[in-house]
Formats: sequence, C-alpha cells, structure tokens
Amino acid sequence: MKRLSMLLVFVAIAAIAGGGYWYWTQKPADASAAEGGPKKKGKGKGKGLSGPITVKAVQAIVKPMPMLIEAVGTVEAEHTVQVRAQVSGVLQAVHFKEGDKVKAGQVLFQIDPRTFQAQHAQALAQVARDRAQLENARAQQERLEPLLKREYITRQEYDVAVTSTKSLEATMQADRSVAEAARIQLEFARIRAPISGRTGTLAIKPGNLVPAAGTGTPLVTINTMDPILVTFSIPERQLEDVRRFQNDKLMRIEILADRNAPPVAEGKLVFVDNTVTPQTGTVLLKTRVPNASEVIWPGQFVNVRIVLTVEPEAIVVPEAAVQPGQEGSFVYLIDENSKVKVQPVKIARQLGAEIVIASGVNAGDRVITEIPQTLMPGATVQLAGAEPKGGKDGKGKGGKKAEGASEGAGGAKSEAKTEAKSEAK
Repeated sequence: MKRLSMLLVFVAIAAIAGGGYWYWTQKPADASAAEGGPKKKGKGKGKGLSGPITVKAVQAIVKPMPMLIEAVGTVEAEHTVQVRAQVSGVLQAVHFKEGDKVKAGQVLFQIDPRTFQAQHAQALAQVARDRAQLENARAQQERLEPLLKREYITRQEYDVAVTSTKSLEATMQADRSVAEAARIQLEFARIRAPISGRTGTLAIKPGNLVPAAGTGTPLVTINTMDPILVTFSIPERQLEDVRRFQNDKLMRIEILADRNAPPVAEGKLVFVDNTVTPQTGTVLLKTRVPNASEVIWPGQFVNVRIVLTVEPEAIVVPEAAVQPGQEGSFVYLIDENSKVKVQPVKIARQLGAEIVIASGVNAGDRVITEIPQTLMPGATVQLAGAEPKGGKDGKGKGGKKAEGASEGAGGAKSEAKTEAKSEAK
C-alpha cells in the first residue's frame, strides 16, 4: 500500500512536469500566432518584403573640360637692382620714402658734391690753359708757313712749330677726358634710379658716410612689379605635354593666390630650363604675367595652373560617385531595370569636385553618389524623392498578395481566440 502511494505521487509529479514543459514550449508559438505575427515555417512567408533601397544618383554629363597641370610657384621680379654709390662721400639727402614707386632717372640720393665740384673746376681750368697754348702754337705755325715758302727760315724751324701744335692738340684731348671724368664723378654724387619699380628698405640714413661701389651694403633695392615673373617646377613626365602644347594659342598659365580661388593673373610660358634637376626629377619653368594692380608680390608662394588645352566633350561625374577598389576605381551604375551594377572606370583627371572619366562610363549613365551600407550589386534601388511603383497608396504589383496575407493573419488571430475560449470552457 505504501509502495502504491509513492508510485502514484511519482506519476503525478511526472505528469505535472510534462504538462508544464508542454505548456511553456507551446506558448510562444501560440502567442505569436494569436498576435498575427509571421510563423517560423509555413506558406505565409513571401519574397521581397524589405523593398528597394533608396539612393541618390546623377547622370554622367558631357561638357568642355580643360587639361591642367598644377604646381606651386614663387613670384620673382623680372628686374632687380641693388643701388650702390659709385663715389664715396657723406650722404646729404634722400629724395624718396621706403617702399615708394620710382621711375627710371629719378633722383634718389644726394652725396656731398663739393669735392667733386672742385676737381671738375680744376680740370676745366687745365683745359682752358692748354687751349690758350694750342691757339698760340697754331698762330705761330701759320706765321712760319709763308716764310718757309720764301726760304726765310729753315725746314727744321717750321717742323718744330708743327710738332708743338700737334702736341698741344693731344694735351687738349687728355684735358677734356680728365674734365669729363671729373664731371661724371660729380654726376655720380647725385644717385638716380636705374629702373622703374618699387623701392625696398633704406640701408643708410642721411649724414652717414657712403662707401664706393663694391664695398658695403646697397643703399636700396628696386624691384620691377609689372610685369612680374613666376617660377615653378613640374615633374619630368609632364614635360612632354607642356612641349606638345607650348605653341598652342589656347595654352595659358593661371596664377592663383589660393587653390580654390579665381585666378588673379594670367600669362604665357616664357622659359623652360634646358635640364632636369637630378635630385628632384623636375624641370624649372617661368611665366610672365601682368601685375599692374600688384596683386602678387616678389617672394610670394602662389598656385600655378597650366591650361594645356580644352577637351570639348569630356564625360564628367561627381567626385562622390567614384569609389576606390583593390583593382582600381569603380562606380555604381543603375541600369534600366533599376538594378545596381559595379562598373570599373579609368580616371583621366580631377578638377575640384568633378572627375573626368577616360573610360567605363558613357554620357547619360546614372551613377550613385551616396552609397548606403546595405547596397550590393544586383540590388533593386529607387531614387530619393521618387514615388514607389504602384502609386502613393501602396497598391500595385503584389497588392493582392498583401491583402491575402493580411486576411490570413486576421483569420489566424480569430482562430487563436476561438481555441482559447474553448480551452477556458
């Protein structure tokens, strides 16, 4: 009897445990069915429930695009003169201000001229004395000439007079040269601008002793500002392109103070160096540009853009559309069926935010500019802002299946409620 009671208790415990296990394993499935959710298995699961991916795309366009070479250049004056004194003396006056624009021939400095004036006056006096002697010698020669014809004097006496005249003529030439040198020294005391341009820092102030040329620092430096030169270097591999278009009228060189700013000056190529720098593998070039407004300054670093020519029909896409890959650059194309295709491309060049495509994309092709993380080749996409196929109310292809699915879900829900009521009873 005791054993029978224990057996009944054991069977009851086992029944309760099995019922509880069955209840807990069946409850999630029944609850999901009652709420109308999809079942794990069954015919209710359809295809394409996620829908197309929304993307942004643009069409590849055709437009004229220049062929460019970009570099960094340095502005330098075409003519630079260091003004030095050619005579020594005390600087009396400065007739300009530092940084002024001066013209060729304008007086810049005045050195004390008194010493040079005295030397010039002495040379002029020497000329006057020798001129008087020369006139006397010529008169003596003229008086002796008729006497020689009448044989009143000897030939030797006449030759002495002729020699004296020629000697004094040579002396006069030497005196004139000395006087001219003294005049030049006096003129050097007044220092003039050799070229037109803009002056720099003044090295010596009035009252100081100015040394002669070749010793000491220059008094001032003058740089020409208009026109002005820009020197820059390009890699040797681009030299062939420059030489091919060098004589083309369309080729020009633009100078930009900032890479993204408009050009401030434009000129022509005036110099190509005759050798490649071995250390850098570059070639030095120069361009001459007008600078009447002095927008660029000697010593300034500027951006240089060589416009070789203009390609009239270049295929252009935005920079955001081109993606880097292990095998090269590529873009995502959208075909006529709104499917995504990966298309390898070859880039010709980039100008700002636009890329010129050499091959791989044709005019009118739609390229995706914003790539979602879930985008895969072959995926169906729709453009952002475009209405989905089937209209605004969502009815279209597959609409009946959606309604059937909803009806099936509602029927499953009602059946679940009926079963729950019957169990409760």
